[in-house]
Amino acid sequence: MRRPPANSLHHQAAEMLRQQIFAGELAPGSFVDEAALCERLAVSRTPLREALKVLVAEGLLRHEPRRGCFVAEITERDLQEIFPVIALLEGRAAYEATEHAGPADIDALQVLHQRLQDHAEAGRITEYYEANYAIHEAFITLADNRWLAQVIGDLRKILRLARHQTLQVPGRLQQSLSEHRQVFAALQKGDAAAAEQAMRNHLLAQRDALRELARNHPSRITP
Repeated sequence: MRRPPANSLHHQAAEMLRQQIFAGELAPGSFVDEAALCERLAVSRTPLREALKVLVAEGLLRHEPRRGCFVAEITERDLQEIFPVIALLEGRAAYEATEHAGPADIDALQVLHQRLQDHAEAGRITEYYEANYAIHEAFITLADNRWLAQVIGDLRKILRLARHQTLQVPGRLQQSLSEHRQVFAALQKGDAAAAEQAMRNHLLAQRDALRELARNHPSRITP
């Protein structure tokens, strides 16, 4: 059996590491043990180190000279600075998605929103998060703007380090669902400006939820 090309191996290793970071299997601030990862991922040191460079460039890892790599810790300041920026970008994506959406696209989004509602009603935070992520991805795809997609994608990787935190705030799950309904309702009506504003409001509400969490439960926000 032929081995995958070396560049393919380091891309595969990078993706596996991303998923472990997003799943919390590699905790924020934890040391990246290269020898253990080589064994776990079944790759040699060369593609692993190339993968680590990719994740350092993405901001998911930080490199300390003579010490190695550590999983990035997203701070409260990071979140307060990122959310206004991504609110603008995803708002624009919602605007362009509304302009491009056809009946089949609206039907597909209806299915995703029903799934979101089902998870919210059942209090399934992990499943709600995944459906929420899929909806945001659908809007970005519909926008069909590669520059928006690239910049939003980079910022969303960082925000995934705090993926469940806002949904832990009492009442936030239902509030988030209501915000998504407002965005979708605007898209259904073909009102691009309203969709843009509703999406901005949704992202900024996440920032406000994090502020509340930081005030009431400071130990649950990365210092």
